[in-house]
Amino acid sequence: MDPQAPSRPPRAEPQRFGIRARLLALLLPGIVALLALDSWNDYRTLTDSLVVAYDQSLLEPVQALANGIVVASDGSVRVQEAFSVQAMFESTHLRYKYLHVGVQRIPKGGTLDPNGPEDTLMGVPGLPRPAQTPPDGTPVFYDAVHEQHPVRVAALRQTVYDNTHAGTAYSVLIQAAEGTGPRLQAQNESLKQELLRDARMVLVMAVLVWLGVAWTLRPLERLRRSLRERPRDDLKPLDASGVPQEVVPLVDAVNHHIADHRRMVAEQSQFLADASHQLRTPLSILSIQAGYAVRETDPARMRESLHAIVAQLARTRRLSEQLLALAHATTEDEIAGGTEPEVVDLSDIARAVVLQYLPLAREHDQDLGWVDARGESETEDQTPLLPVKANGAELHEVLANLVHNAIKYTPRGGNITVTVRREASHALAEVCDSGPGIAPERRDSVFERFHRDPAAGAVATQGAGLGLTIARSYARRNGGEIELDSADTPESANGGGLRAILKLPLATVLPRVSAG
Repeated sequence: MDPQAPSRPPRAEPQRFGIRARLLALLLPGIVALLALDSWNDYRTLTDSLVVAYDQSLLEPVQALANGIVVASDGSVRVQEAFSVQAMFESTHLRYKYLHVGVQRIPKGGTLDPNGPEDTLMGVPGLPRPAQTPPDGTPVFYDAVHEQHPVRVAALRQTVYDNTHAGTAYSVLIQAAEGTGPRLQAQNESLKQELLRDARMVLVMAVLVWLGVAWTLRPLERLRRSLRERPRDDLKPLDASGVPQEVVPLVDAVNHHIADHRRMVAEQSQFLADASHQLRTPLSILSIQAGYAVRETDPARMRESLHAIVAQLARTRRLSEQLLALAHATTEDEIAGGTEPEVVDLSDIARAVVLQYLPLAREHDQDLGWVDARGESETEDQTPLLPVKANGAELHEVLANLVHNAIKYTPRGGNITVTVRREASHALAEVCDSGPGIAPERRDSVFERFHRDPAAGAVATQGAGLGLTIARSYARRNGGEIELDSADTPESANGGGLRAILKLPLATVLPRVSAG
């Protein structure tokens, strides 16, 4: 595998549960619970209706028999038309159907014994009696077991009097019973129909959710196909027409990312074009100078050509270094390795830059000064004076470019002062020079690539116009900013000068406590 080949991003593994499964998992339990509750209520209502209907049909022969209870002239209790009522009751040919009419004599001045002996006037004896004596003329219904079969019993108690024999009273208990099989069968059939209806509804709901999700995701599938069929260099925004409203923010975010990528590609292309143009000129000059040195026979002139080549090589080398620094500074990656930036002291970095460029400033007969934030006082405290959370090498490059620009544009005999100080919650490093300065309307343009200030005259042609661009890129990547202002020093060429200010947020650092 080629180590230089671009690595492909890791393929995202599909989630275990898709949108359909999640919707079904969310909706179906609630729907099933609601249907179960609704079906249970319907089942109970229908069951109650069936019980009332069956009880009413069971009560009809009881009432018919009650209307036929009479006391004969001989004082006996009889049931009129008993056979017709019994024939009507047994006409349905159902199993386990029973009629019973029993009579008990009520003692004078006494109370009726509900469990006392009785005479059966008709029907089968031994039907279970009610648990409690029902009120006279009020029907009661109860479940019981007769001959090892569950039955439903309707009972009606009626009191009759024999007025011909000193008002003798009789308690007549009329009962009709039938097996509970038909009732249970009707209830089970009702429950079965409820369950089938609920199952059909759940199935229809699941199919609708499945089809609805498929129909809703169809525009996304269209977007996926269009992206896969696109050429690699096609950076047009995605077409959001027909996309569900909830997905529009996602498409907008993707289009925003595509626009950023398109802008980055355009900037890289422009950078390559500008870099090629900038390198073409010094290489052409080197070719001409080398050709001139080859043709020259005078040793003195040959040495002059070689010196010119060396100087041009030095300028070309600096241009190449600046191009590499600019390419590094304008990348979107975080600090190398993706680690958190360290806390560094801006004062120490600025002092190191001043010491580095002090020989160059003396070579140009310039006074390069340094003003520390602590002034004249010295302390043994090891706590950073101006702690900032940034990449120390990149901050060094920022200040180096600012100081180098100040040395290049400040005339001989001029002054350059580097000052570090604290301002509220920020750390500031200022490079103030007595050069020609930059007009306020041109201060934003000097941060553009390969820009040279025309007011600087011949000095501007000595550089590539990348110093301030690199400085601002590094500063912003570390959370800071560079501002330009007038120096307002009397030594400046036009009374203005230039003051370049690097501004960074201060970091919180605990003071170090020395041992002992």
